[in-house]
Amino acid sequence: MEVIIKRDAEEVSSEAAAIFRRQLKQKPQSVLGLATGSTPLGLYKRLVAMARAGELDASRATSFNLDEYLGLPGTHPQSYAAYMREHLFQHLPVARWHIPDGMAQDIPKHCAEYEADIRAAGGIDLQLLGLGSDGHIGFNEPGSSLGSRTRLKTLTAQTVADNARHFASPAEVPRQVVTMGIGTILDARHCLVLAFGERKAQAVAAMVEGPVTAMVPASVLQMHPVCTLIIDEAAAAQLQRREYYQWVYENKPAWQRG
Repeated sequence: MEVIIKRDAEEVSSEAAAIFRRQLKQKPQSVLGLATGSTPLGLYKRLVAMARAGELDASRATSFNLDEYLGLPGTHPQSYAAYMREHLFQHLPVARWHIPDGMAQDIPKHCAEYEADIRAAGGIDLQLLGLGSDGHIGFNEPGSSLGSRTRLKTLTAQTVADNARHFASPAEVPRQVVTMGIGTILDARHCLVLAFGERKAQAVAAMVEGPVTAMVPASVLQMHPVCTLIIDEAAAAQLQRREYYQWVYENKPAWQRG
């Protein structure tokens, strides 16, 4: 796992945008795994700006989103489909985009079809991930199977509370979601994880330097062959080998910097 420590969220987003730009330059027909929430917003703004400046072209790319709330139609303002349209797709069109359907009549069948669609597209080249304060990735809460596939998942009370700020009241936050599984995420060729802020410091340390355990789902990324974690100084505060990670980044050979 490569750990990149930047000064703040702005620098984290800029570094991540450069990785997306390099991916699409090297492979214009890339399959991208996308995330929602507050963490990717700065990244998406930069990708849109790059596209408008002619520095990035996603018109041949395919995307698959990590998750969607169960019971929310794509027209609901708090659905992740609406989020993606607002923050990315209406500004940076991709050839084909996929988001789990929270209104599917047969959820197990829909999940199996979502997995099949990812395989048919050739697999995900670059998977974007945020990191939950309890170490979850996607909506794979602590205790999730490390080999899980796309499925229905019940949120923890903490995740419901964290997401309540987007709704009129906590009671309106759906309790279930459709989410890519940890095994699905691990199939991606490159995983890119972003985290910033003091609230994420404990989860970052557990993910990078703790044991691989289902109680910290992100820790499984220690086993991924190509995983990049980009964090700000606040999120790096509890890392024991922080200076080493900075040393590695500063001394990368030129060909690794793209």
